[in-house]
Amino acid sequence: MKIKIAATTDIGKERTNNEDAYILCPDLLQQEWIQNETSSYIPCSKYGALMVVADGMGGANAGEVASAIATRSIRSSFSKVNVCDSLNSNDIDGLIQSCIINADDAINKKIWENPDTCGMGTTIVVCWIIDNVAHIGWCGDSRCYVYNPLYGIKQLTKDHSLVQELVDKGEISEKEAFTHPDNNVITRGLGDVDSESTPEIINYPLSPNDIVLLCSDGLCGYCTNRAIEKILGENNIDIMKCRDELMKLALDTGGYDNICIALASIIGDNQSMPISLTTTQRFWLNIKRLLKIE
Repeated sequence: MKIKIAATTDIGKERTNNEDAYILCPDLLQQEWIQNETSSYIPCSKYGALMVVADGMGGANAGEVASAIATRSIRSSFSKVNVCDSLNSNDIDGLIQSCIINADDAINKKIWENPDTCGMGTTIVVCWIIDNVAHIGWCGDSRCYVYNPLYGIKQLTKDHSLVQELVDKGEISEKEAFTHPDNNVITRGLGDVDSESTPEIINYPLSPNDIVLLCSDGLCGYCTNRAIEKILGENNIDIMKCRDELMKLALDTGGYDNICIALASIIGDNQSMPISLTTTQRFWLNIKRLLKIE
């Protein structure tokens, strides 16, 4: 399996500071932490690749500090020694869980040391891609999706939010949740000094031509899954164009919040690029999805 990674963040059109943050490491064996993108597809090493997106909260109470602390803490948790120990003990999910809890502890420590930051916090979504599996841990409403040109988009994470609880209880529909006035109220995150954050963790087997997308709610809170899927479908062979077009979509929709996007494109060892569907193939696949035909 080979991988190519790209990410970006933007302040948006309404905010005065950017509280979103991300970190990328396409090769944890080499501890190669990058800023924006890999220039080409690289073979996945035995230690895999890591992507993290954090959406800071608190405004004047230093949400950007919380997201920076979280990403810095998680980077430290994924040192070569810790990754090696995790693989040797076959406890991949354990490292993801502990890295999120450690990040929560680091934020709470900052709050206790500096009361002016009381009220700051952050969501988090972590994706460790290793041995053809995406191991995902999260707290809050930053999301992870997977897209495949043959099967479309799938939301892998479930928001820790008030509206998601209402959906789960059957009180509102998914469509109503998208426009609900309280759709930005989260029920779990990092930085709550009164309770320990409990991350949720899932594993998803990856296939060639998959795209893994992590994002803050600056994208998924204002752009529907169908709109996101359309962008990925039209640009799946160029991960950088996917990133740029998704950012344009979020800004064109209003840019009401900070936006953070991280993508990983997966191809097989014998591929040089993802498969490209013809316009006709995309048309019929979209018809089948609309009609829910397998």
